[in-house]
Amino acid sequence: MSECRATYQGDDALARLLGKTGVSLTVADVRALVAGVNAAAVPGDDADWPKLVAAEPSPALEAQLRALRATMEEADPATKADRAPRIAALRAELAKRRLVGFLIPRADEHQGEYVPPRAMRLAWLTGFTGSAGLACVLADRAAMFVDGRYTLQVRSQVDGGAFEYRHSSEQPLDAWLVGALKPGETLGYDPWLHTIEEVTRISAACTRAGAKLSAVDNLVDAIWKDQPPPPLAPVIPHDLAFAGEAADEKRRRMGEAVAKAGAAAAVITQPDSLAWLLNLRGRDVSRTPLPLGFALLKEDGAVDLYMDRRKLTPAARMQMGNHVRLREPEELGDGLDELAGRRVIADPRSAPSWVFQRLEKARADVVRAPDPCQLAKACKNPAEIAGTKLAHLRDGAAVTRFLSWLAKSAPKGGLTEVAASDRLESFRRDGERFRDLSFDSISGAGPNGAIVHYKATPETDRAIKPGELYLIDSGAQYLDGTTDITRTIAVGGRPTAEERDRFTRVLKGHIALALARFPAGTTGSQLDALARLPLWQAGLDYDHGTGHGVGSYLSVHEGPQRISKLPNTQALMPGMIVSNEPGYYKTDGYGIRVENLITVVPLEVPGAERPMLGFETLTCAPIDLALVEPSLLTQAEIDWLNAYHRRVREMLTPELDRETAAWLAEATKPIARRAEAAD
Repeated sequence: MSECRATYQGDDALARLLGKTGVSLTVADVRALVAGVNAAAVPGDDADWPKLVAAEPSPALEAQLRALRATMEEADPATKADRAPRIAALRAELAKRRLVGFLIPRADEHQGEYVPPRAMRLAWLTGFTGSAGLACVLADRAAMFVDGRYTLQVRSQVDGGAFEYRHSSEQPLDAWLVGALKPGETLGYDPWLHTIEEVTRISAACTRAGAKLSAVDNLVDAIWKDQPPPPLAPVIPHDLAFAGEAADEKRRRMGEAVAKAGAAAAVITQPDSLAWLLNLRGRDVSRTPLPLGFALLKEDGAVDLYMDRRKLTPAARMQMGNHVRLREPEELGDGLDELAGRRVIADPRSAPSWVFQRLEKARADVVRAPDPCQLAKACKNPAEIAGTKLAHLRDGAAVTRFLSWLAKSAPKGGLTEVAASDRLESFRRDGERFRDLSFDSISGAGPNGAIVHYKATPETDRAIKPGELYLIDSGAQYLDGTTDITRTIAVGGRPTAEERDRFTRVLKGHIALALARFPAGTTGSQLDALARLPLWQAGLDYDHGTGHGVGSYLSVHEGPQRISKLPNTQALMPGMIVSNEPGYYKTDGYGIRVENLITVVPLEVPGAERPMLGFETLTCAPIDLALVEPSLLTQAEIDWLNAYHRRVREMLTPELDRETAAWLAEATKPIARRAEAAD
């Protein structure tokens, strides 16, 4: 009888198979490893994770490993549940520790946008699933702080009877604490989950109130009895053909940067820096191919990598070579202690305050400076730019197939937000080198489109109705690039005059940024107003940034560059990829956003007296002309739109079936300025 069975045959059968394969792991070891795999974003059909048990597992062993995994699947920490007992348990823990309150941020130890299930403390306690936020639970009151993207979402997910709603910039935590804390009280925080800049600011607020801030073990972890374990997704090499630069060359180059700063080492706490530096990828978190871990980058280019060795595949170990020393995550403190008396770089905007506290205790000379990998990673090399262009071509074809399908299906009725985003994902999955979505798609119909970071669920899934606007913000992870695109569609093709006005103003801002020419040294903050001006002229605006950095088969949101009202000292540089996404949102009405990815390129400007830069648009998909009001556009703006659509048509038509190509030809027909319009 074959041992390759789809159902789990029990621990004894697994033990026999492990013995036959010559694996030294016990069944308990394997169960712990599988629990870590389940706590990561590893798809069920992933070919690499069984190799964490055996480099070449037999078919029978692999079948039983997959069957075991299916029996051990974890519940989602954000699953709907009664939060009141959890809040009560936290307050009981506060009393036991003689604390007045505790801070619960969305962040994990790496300050990442995506966190593993183990770190979803805020969602578990409050129900809030946004990518940024913080709760402060005191003995007698609590508050939830979110930015402008989540002011609507937080009210639908978090109990207003248990938490006060606060806008994080207009009603910040520090101001709230000054009024909420009393002299002599102690507020607790987990030093792994807050940056040193955050701790400094919060501590000052506590001092103003006569209270104090104290680092403690995480109180949520103490009451979360079925908290998932740390993730153990397979770590694999990122092919040099896509990376464009070997890991040993990156280590050498970054080591020289550390030495030039007069430091002995730099603490690398951001997983995207670690992945870029070592040309590794993983699946420890959803939507972003990151292996979680820490590293110490030495001045000679050597690296101490603090990562659970169980998740490193043989191929990853081979790529790391002799100049990367693998150490257990628990040894990071010892590694920092070994830097006593030496100069060490740590990023105050991203490294946990625990790192600074440990280094200062060891009497290291701490230099508060940016992670040296961040800027180097942001400036894509020629191979990465070539790869992302190919990825955008495939992605544009998938999005265009979707838009063509949507144009036929949505006016008939019966289509919902979830069904539409699922269909778009299926078009993308057919593409070469597709690995995952780059974020959970924002599929918002009618008033749901006005929720900037809306996520459709079975409870909120709304019909996409003719006569309404439909906003779809989505992206994908390909081995050769990361994409992010937003299109707004007039379902049925008959928008109102107001909707056409608002959409065209958003489009004007998008075009202004796409056409921008600027001297080297210009920051995104200096360009942000270009995208907002057409809205400002009508007394309108949007409450989010205009552009964020994008990685190369890494995070869809990366720094240090951005285009935003918020001050930013990082100049835009050739090779950087940023989004161009102005929008407009009418609460309870509709949402509009037009988003393309653009890359910074050098420009030859006749007569220029200084180096000049501009943008090249990467995204390749049609913009809904039914929403465009030509009388609001200048001739230059019409020329840009027609040229963009001509490029989209020329590039995508060879990639499309005949029916979709015919739809695209109609959707990208040139438009003309109405005779009655004036500049």
